[in-house]
Amino acid sequence: MVCFCFLVDQKRKMKASKPAAGTCSRCGRGARIADMKTSTRFCLIPIYCRSWRAMVCSFCGSVLKSYR
Repeated sequence: MVCFCFLVDQKRKMKASKPAAGTCSRCGRGARIADMKTSTRFCLIPIYCRSWRAMVCSFCGSVLKSYR
């Protein structure tokens, strides 16, 4: 089971973004609306991809709200 943890990973990539009204609750900087793409890989082969929209902090990168 320990080997299985190292064979599966998940990457989150920001495809496009635009400014949004609001501030981050963690650092107080501005927020952006972003189109995100999450891909799950097994042994470096993508097995699942999902596109979704989220409100992301432009400074610290934390996801403030998710629109799935």
